[in-house]
Amino acid sequence: MEDLTRPNVRKRSRSEGGDADASREEEEEEKGESEESQTLENSLTFSDTMVALRLMHAQFPNMEKVTTQPFVLRSQLYSSVKDRTQVDRDLETLRKEKVLRLFKLNTGQDDHAIMFVEDYLKQMSIAVTKIGPKSHDPVFEWFKCYVIDTKLDVSIDHNELCSLLSCGGKVNDDRISLLMNAGLLSRQLIDSNAYWFTIPNFGSMLKGISQGRKEILSFLNRRKYKEMLMAPLEKKRLRMSPLDMRFHLRDLIGSGQLKTIQSPTGLLVRVSGD
Repeated sequence: MEDLTRPNVRKRSRSEGGDADASREEEEEEKGESEESQTLENSLTFSDTMVALRLMHAQFPNMEKVTTQPFVLRSQLYSSVKDRTQVDRDLETLRKEKVLRLFKLNTGQDDHAIMFVEDYLKQMSIAVTKIGPKSHDPVFEWFKCYVIDTKLDVSIDHNELCSLLSCGGKVNDDRISLLMNAGLLSRQLIDSNAYWFTIPNFGSMLKGISQGRKEILSFLNRRKYKEMLMAPLEKKRLRMSPLDMRFHLRDLIGSGQLKTIQSPTGLLVRVSGD
């Protein structure tokens, strides 16, 4: 594939072989574009959950003005690892081994974000620093040492939270509020005595996940057969989400809202029927 970042050092006389050279270069460019467009198509199937996690972590979109550490949606793993039961088993094992954490999202009933613990701790550190002088309150260190390291579930009730934090020192409502203001906890709507563990500074990502889904589904639903080849679809830019097309396609395929069909011209992406 031609390196488009290098200067063109293959200038030739227009009077001699110009048309043939131009034609050859066009063919090479088309071939290069074709190879690049196969990226997602060739990385849709894995036999190992950790391999899929590492690849998606490496391919996480590089977004301007966004400091979110890489994360993966569970639906994206479902799109890439054939055995969903195995995915759930692997995630449970990795969670217990404190390699990663799962977070319940409010973008859908079964939506969960997965973040490697080291990335989550970085995200937490950035968020705590942003709250100013109160960032020096010891409750954040207690939360890290006694809660995060001990409670591996996606939620925690008030009594257990206070019990774990008290291993560090005196707990009061103000300190619980500090944790919530930093974006580390949010109250459950159905149970006011329980909290969800949350990823701080994640609001723009939640909005992007929801709006990106709607934009792609709306685009495909307007097409005659509600389908499009994966290669050109992956290249389209989204207006409503900072996350890229590849991120959203994995999510929508894994959640069953889109399906893929092999055709003579390549992999088709189609809106799933009712």
